[in-house]
Amino acid sequence: MAEQFNYSSVLAPYMNSLVSTKESAGYSVLRTKWILKEIDDFANQEGLNEPIITESFFKKWHATRKTDCERTTYAKYSVWHQLTTLMCRQGCVCYISMMPRQPKNDFTPYIFTEEQINSIFKAADEYRLYDIRMGTALMPMPAILRTLYATGMRVSEVLSVRNRDMHFEEQYIHLRKTKNGSERIVPVGDSLKDVLVEYMSYRDRMPLNGLSLPNGLFFVKSDGTGIKEGAVYNNFRRLLDICGIPHFGNHHGPRVHDLRHTNAVHALVQMGRAGMDLYTSMPILSTSLGHHSLFATEQYVRLTCTMYPDLEEKCSLINAFVYPKECKAYDYDD
Repeated sequence: MAEQFNYSSVLAPYMNSLVSTKESAGYSVLRTKWILKEIDDFANQEGLNEPIITESFFKKWHATRKTDCERTTYAKYSVWHQLTTLMCRQGCVCYISMMPRQPKNDFTPYIFTEEQINSIFKAADEYRLYDIRMGTALMPMPAILRTLYATGMRVSEVLSVRNRDMHFEEQYIHLRKTKNGSERIVPVGDSLKDVLVEYMSYRDRMPLNGLSLPNGLFFVKSDGTGIKEGAVYNNFRRLLDICGIPHFGNHHGPRVHDLRHTNAVHALVQMGRAGMDLYTSMPILSTSLGHHSLFATEQYVRLTCTMYPDLEEKCSLINAFVYPKECKAYDYDD
């Protein structure tokens, strides 16, 4: 993938400098790299031969992006703003566009019921192959789905876990590769621990070398190779069909990522019914999910109160003033 981000236009030195600066500050830069690649291709296409961005050049680029949604447009304007600001500071004469209004996050995740979660797990346990395919990800799927739901980890995070990251005695997973670029510790409950230990015992019986090496991937296919996110998505869709859970498509779910959202809501419900105020539970949930701010976690409190009205009274009146009904910042978790 690194070869895809070898920028070749006259803007390349400034693009590489921007990426390096953001990486050194601990930011996740994958999306930034893709947007810069688009700008780089456009600069080459237009034959830009000087590191100067004029208003007409920017508007010409903008005219090619009419089909982008508001959130995508906002993200691209942000990268343009960062790039041209950096270039100006290094002596280039550049037009710095005004940022558009940040779009509202009106996305509502699909929250599975406890009955649906149990039916998905049961279907995963009972699903069988009817042909011989050594490259299948079917064997670890029951453990992967339970890990996603029980920990709230992202699919990419779960699939990146190595054997050395699993600490069964202390009951935690050391998560090194995360979306936000910062490591975190993910607690593992007794039931999930039993599932993971059982999966590992079956995995290690396969006649393959290196399965238990410290740096080896924890979740692997039947041939010992790593699992792609697409394989998890495809198997999950089949399980939804088996369980009779409708899939709406067009990013409306249910998606594998909705197991993370479901974990957050169910965790808040569990803490609320245990007598904890939902808003004071936010730092616990925020840390577990790996959010950088409480604003990114607050959406789950409001979603929980909407779905479980009986818990809303557990949110103190004081907290209603501390956390406003609407906040401008939100997490691009989807």
